[in-house]
Amino acid sequence: MASTGMQIFGFVLALLGIMGAMVATLLPNWKVSADVGSNIITAISQMQGLWMDCTWYSTGMFSCTLKYSVLSLPAYLQTARTTMVLCCVMAAMGLCLASLGLKCTRWGGGRRSKRHAAIASGGCFVAAGFLCLVPASWFTNEVITNFLDSSVPESNKFEPGGAVYVAFVSAGFLFVGGSIFCMSCSGKRHGPQDMVLLPPPDKLLLQQQQQQLLQQELQHQYCSLSPLDNKTGYSLQDYV
Repeated sequence: MASTGMQIFGFVLALLGIMGAMVATLLPNWKVSADVGSNIITAISQMQGLWMDCTWYSTGMFSCTLKYSVLSLPAYLQTARTTMVLCCVMAAMGLCLASLGLKCTRWGGGRRSKRHAAIASGGCFVAAGFLCLVPASWFTNEVITNFLDSSVPESNKFEPGGAVYVAFVSAGFLFVGGSIFCMSCSGKRHGPQDMVLLPPPDKLLLQQQQQQLLQQELQHQYCSLSPLDNKTGYSLQDYV
């Protein structure tokens, strides 16, 4: 079973993963075009993201346009939107469960409850990592395929942007963090440590019953004694 330090390390990695996934979802540079024109008003850089398209001009102006229409977007872009949002939601659920499954915390119930919470959080992190990896891979494949297509004009070719790399790194963090939480509860279930910590209720009840019977027997023997037997010390009448 993994130690508490490994669980904390996995929690930190998962936290970095969810932060990176949220940043990658909001960034507008999933693919970048760096075309330099001769005109001063020609755009020098175009960036396209999941929610908006931004353009840098050589004059220093910067403008962004939101993508309001969902049905007009290509399939890979719609899938990337959906899976990245699901990734953030799943990772957030995993963080809530992981806070209950950490060994260093007092909330979350007993050892068995913490074990179940840790396994559930690890599953959420792994699923979130998969949901983050799929859109990043599909988006990168579409960008590279379009870039290598000779029929596409040079002005319409793009390269993978920084948000794609952030998504890949975040998916790796989520995978590693989820694996640590899953491994932390896949150890021994009948080892000596568990048997020592779990109290034997039947044996404890039997000992309590024996103690009660012993106390009742002692009280009965004491009450059955005569008053002469209960005298202690010397009597004054013996010396008068």
